[in-house]
Amino acid sequence: MGERYARVRHEGRVWSARVLDSAVELLDGDWLRAPGAVVKTVSTGAIEWLPPVADPTILCVGRNYRAHAEELNNEVPQLPLFFLKQRGALAADGQVVHAPGWAGRIDYEGELVLVIGRTVRDCRSSDEALAAIKGLTIGNDITARALQSQDGQWTRAKGFDEFAPVGPWVVVDENPESRRVTTRVNGEIRQDGSTDEMIFACDRLIMEASRFMTLRPGDLIFTGTPSGVGPVQDGNQMEITIQGIGTLSNSIKIGD
Repeated sequence: MGERYARVRHEGRVWSARVLDSAVELLDGDWLRAPGAVVKTVSTGAIEWLPPVADPTILCVGRNYRAHAEELNNEVPQLPLFFLKQRGALAADGQVVHAPGWAGRIDYEGELVLVIGRTVRDCRSSDEALAAIKGLTIGNDITARALQSQDGQWTRAKGFDEFAPVGPWVVVDENPESRRVTTRVNGEIRQDGSTDEMIFACDRLIMEASRFMTLRPGDLIFTGTPSGVGPVQDGNQMEITIQGIGTLSNSIKIGD
């Protein structure tokens, strides 16, 4: 596993941090651009995890696993199916996700998330695309499934505040291929797939995205979810584990 970096809150201050086994090194710089020197080392029990990047563009890809498209009776796309989540959807590891009761069925979707490390526009090669990846993290593309079907487009269904938990950290300089993605709800396995099952690999996603938008350092790309999506109930605990990265954990509160 490569080095792990995060954003944390300690004694009321937000820090960039290098993650160790049971402690973090608080840094005097920005881990994404220039980490700087270690100020002090503190236990993970003395920090609050924050989303590993601040105010990113959150670009997502729908139906990027054939079995997932088929389980929802959707056609397999011929090109990446991109959509955006608003920045207020960003949430941290350990944070309680809130959903209003009127939104209906709420689904988990465990995903590998790419963290962009350099400005990219109109990328033309696989090597250039992969070089733009600063690191890998974990995301949950939480979805109000009934609203998704009702609206015919996904802004509302996937754009609620806190509907994009990410973290707890970013593993840098790692290859995104061959990563097992496992989602558990209250300890029960619901999703168990591999990033090798993607229809469009990570380099292709970056190349296609950069044709219509500029990707900047800190931007996030949710790469799609394996089959096995399903609903959660009020109070359920969602845990998404990705091989070589870690586990993202959030509970959900449903109700007005």
